[in-house]
Amino acid sequence: MDIPRIFTITESAHRIHNPFTEEKLATLGAVLRLAPGTRVLDLGSGSGEMLCTWARDYGIRGLGVDLCRLFTEQAKLRAEELGVAGRVEFIHEDAAGYVASEKAGVAACLGATWIGGGVAGSVELLAKSLLPGGIILIGEPFWRQVPPTEEIARSCFANSISDFLTLPDLVASFGGLGCDVVEMVLADQEGWDRYEAAKWLTMRRWLAANPGDDLAAEVRELLTSEPGRYVTYTREYLGWGVFALMMR
Repeated sequence: MDIPRIFTITESAHRIHNPFTEEKLATLGAVLRLAPGTRVLDLGSGSGEMLCTWARDYGIRGLGVDLCRLFTEQAKLRAEELGVAGRVEFIHEDAAGYVASEKAGVAACLGATWIGGGVAGSVELLAKSLLPGGIILIGEPFWRQVPPTEEIARSCFANSISDFLTLPDLVASFGGLGCDVVEMVLADQEGWDRYEAAKWLTMRRWLAANPGDDLAAEVRELLTSEPGRYVTYTREYLGWGVFALMMR
């Protein structure tokens, strides 16, 4: 049980596996007005940076669930590094369908809404682990500008233009799910640069250390093509944000 190995190669040096910087992640924690002791559930928790830094800075308690064994181990090490291992727990498990035994004041899925089959299903899933009056966090891409062709959409790693909404349409869609949007923090192009460009140095160093690996040719192809693809397509067309929701 794990994610495809290519991601554990390209993102092995990432602490945050989405286009948020450390500053944006801290802003998100601040705007939620987290009370000490608030329990936060993070489905698709990656390397645990959100829960670990929020435990340090805001005194939350947290549970992170992630399918990637490497990232889960990195999250545990990060908790120890920040001195919050007693406040946060990370488990290697498929987050799809996961419902916590102890309900949370905040239930999050940042950039992994596939666990619920999309935004609507993820909101429904997170609500099952939420205390009354709690907050759901959804991290999701949106079109900064709608691609003029399906080919361009695919170059942004969408299957089609219809995979993502514009920001106004995405915000409006939450109302259709019975939710109020009570806060949002949006990534900027600097955040995208840090998320995407950091992969290139990781790939180059990995290739130098693993020239005979079965994935070396694939990693080499990515390193050759990704900078141009990213600056031409993703950076220009795709946005990303975290939206704080409360059920009506």
